[in-house]
This record gives sequence, C-alpha cells and structure tokens, in this order.
Amino acid sequence: MENEKIGEWTETLLSIAAQQDASDLHLAVGRYPTLRIDGKLIPLTREQILKAEDTKNMAQFLMNDNKLQKFQESGQIDFAHNHQDKIRLRVNIFYQQGKVGIVMRIINSKIRKLEELGVPNIIYEFARFSQGLFLVTGPVGHGKSTTLAALVDYINHNKEKHILTIEDPVEYLYTSDRCIINQREVGEDTRSFPDALRSALREDSNVILVGEMRDLETISTAITAAETGHLIFATLHTNDSAQTVDRIVDTFPSHQQNQIRSQLANVLLGVLSQRLLPRTDGGRVPAVEIMVKNHAVENLIRENKTYQIDTVIETGQKDGMISLDKSLALLLKQGQITLDSAMIYAKNRDYLRMLIEDDSNI
Repeated sequence: MENEKIGEWTETLLSIAAQQDASDLHLAVGRYPTLRIDGKLIPLTREQILKAEDTKNMAQFLMNDNKLQKFQESGQIDFAHNHQDKIRLRVNIFYQQGKVGIVMRIINSKIRKLEELGVPNIIYEFARFSQGLFLVTGPVGHGKSTTLAALVDYINHNKEKHILTIEDPVEYLYTSDRCIINQREVGEDTRSFPDALRSALREDSNVILVGEMRDLETISTAITAAETGHLIFATLHTNDSAQTVDRIVDTFPSHQQNQIRSQLANVLLGVLSQRLLPRTDGGRVPAVEIMVKNHAVENLIRENKTYQIDTVIETGQKDGMISLDKSLALLLKQGQITLDSAMIYAKNRDYLRMLIEDDSNI
C-alpha cells in the first residue's frame, strides 16, 4: 500500500478510536484493527485484516528517522504522538515473531478533576504538603496517570509552585497557570529518570512528578528528594499499600533495608491504589484503596509489620482511609457496578459479602 494511503488509513483508525471513546488501538498482523473500549477488545470488522506490510508501514508513518533508528536497534520503542494536533497518543511499537505490532493509548486532551474521575476528593489533601512522597498504584491501564494529572492540574490552578514532570513518554500536556510547569521526556530531554531527578534538586522545583518508579536508583533518588523539601508524586505497579511498601524496601540490598524503612516511614504521605471497573450504565468507575500515613502506619513501616497495614486502613475512616473491599461495596450499593465485577477485584470475597449483607459497616 502506498505511503499516502497508509497515512490516511492510520489517521482514519485514530479518528474512529477517538470517536468511539476508546482507551487503546491495537494493530496486530492477521487481525482486524482493534479498539479497547471500557476494558473490552472490539475488532473493527469493517476494516481489512492487517498484513505484515501494513503494520510495518504504519509504524514508519508514525516515527521520524531518529525514532525509527532507536526502534530498529532495540526492537521496541515507546513515545508520544500528536494526531493532527487534536489527539495525543502514547505509542508502543514492537517486534513479535519478526513482525511489527503497534499499541496506541489515547490520552484525553482535557485533564479532568478528581470528582469527574470518581476518585475521592481527599486525594486533593496530598497537594497541601510541601514535601513528602505520594504514590498512585495499580495495574497497567487503570488510570494512575490520569489521577496524578488531576492532582498536578489542581496545584497548577491553586498554588504558586514550580512543577517538574519526568515521564517516559510525556502524556498529559499542562498549560501553566499559577505554576511554572516544565515537562521532561526520558530519552528526549534527559537520559534517565535518576538523572532527571538528581537535576531536579538543583532546578528550584517544588513538586516533582515521576512517571514511574522502576528501579533502585530512581526510588532511592525520589526518597532523597522527598526528604530534602520536595513534594514527589509517582506511580508504581503494585496492588495495594502494604505491597507498595514491601516492593520499595525489597528493591534495596538487605543491609540497607532497615535504613530505607526508616526513611520511607518519614517521607511517605499516603498511597492510592485503584482499579477501573465496568460501570453498569457504560464507561468505567474507579474502586480505590486509600492509605493515609498516621502514627500507626509510620510505626508499622519502621518495624517491618506491613502485614498489619490492612487492619489500620479498615479502621482509619476518620483519617480518610478506605479499603478496596469497602470501596467496592459502596459502588455496589450505589448500583454503579455489578456483583460479578466486584468479586473479580475483591481482596477478601467473604469480607465483601459481609459488607454487602450489612451495609452499616460501609
């Protein structure tokens, strides 16, 4: 297929994805172009089945020479792309069995508020701190970046701060309001997350958004930044608050872990863990676990008793905490999700059933 037609076809598929409010567009050889809508894969059967030549040419259409070279050297590449200056995408292109595959995440150009997303407003409280570490966790594709974007944008419109984001790639684009916002892309504006974080300590930054805490060096530098007067927001691919603490500590060599527990107990402000569930009337709605650090949580982290954090969350409603199972029960009571969906994501199904039967505990 000619380059011009490939370009037109790619742009048509992206327009369809945007019109259908899809979260992702998948282009795989031997399959119809496929959208992910409300968590489900929907093939576009009116389109033609993709051939190896099609995905290869589409990839070349999406990449400039520099990106193409990086892709050919490493076998995969992740980057942001603006479609006709209307649709922003996070693009991942990769080889699979010698053929090119493409997955594109559609990023909403409008940064929504927490209340629009269905995330409890108590999360705004973490924007009031001048330093510390706040983490948003959960599986891939469950809205972590969107929630953090809402929090950053809230600060942008309500505080006078220097906000620095370090992302791979840059997803949401902010327009500076009361804040100065600088957005750095790993691989384009900086070599790595740790390099950018170390540099941020000398850039008079107040708030630093770290797209993902992936490795020991990034985690260690982020904790140091939180100790030295910076407010750090970051994501982590963990399932709940207790696992988040354990994952951070376990990243370090055993002889450093007691020290890290002490540091983390001091700087950690809270953890939001979220899951996106199908809403009964269409779309998706978040179920959340919120841990707010108090003296009990701080002591449990320091004393390596993270297995007791769930109990503190269950009894910490006055501090704004909520367990995932209580969040699911509340969504069920409101008729926003089905019982089947709730059971899929429940941490303790027996406890969830008890909450459903006696909603005075919700």
